[in-house]
Amino acid sequence: MKYTGPKIKKARRLGIALSPKSERYLERRPNPPGQHGPNRRRGKQSDYGKQLTEKQRLRYQYNLSEKQLRGVYTKASRKSGNTGEVMLQMLESRLDVVVLRAGMARSIFQARQMVSHAHFRVNGKKVNIPSYSVRIGDQITVREKSKELEAFILAQQVAKTPEY
Repeated sequence: MKYTGPKIKKARRLGIALSPKSERYLERRPNPPGQHGPNRRRGKQSDYGKQLTEKQRLRYQYNLSEKQLRGVYTKASRKSGNTGEVMLQMLESRLDVVVLRAGMARSIFQARQMVSHAHFRVNGKKVNIPSYSVRIGDQITVREKSKELEAFILAQQVAKTPEY
């Protein structure tokens, strides 16, 4: 199930910026949320705790459910090569992540919404599935009607084209 709670609290807990707004908050308050603030002594984290934190960080960074992440891991472990690297390649080739990296969205949440509202076409065909795997050579274009939206006009002014 998708997380719908406060994103800034989650960003502070994991220590990563999930959106531009949480980036600003992390600069002011780099410590995890909680009643006792930055001076609270936190015990040494176990190996399991470290692994769980890293897994959760990955999940929230790519806005995935537990089931989606497990599926990506299963597919990556079946392929030859380093499972971690293959998994990262699979995650980075998702359509919502490509839209984010291209600068068309400010956060992974916005990128996912843009894709699911069918604002993009891949090779001329409408795609509204955020987990769609983009291949090398695929052409991703913004739908003509969507180009007039404020978010896309802003993105064109600010966007930096990625090297790939």
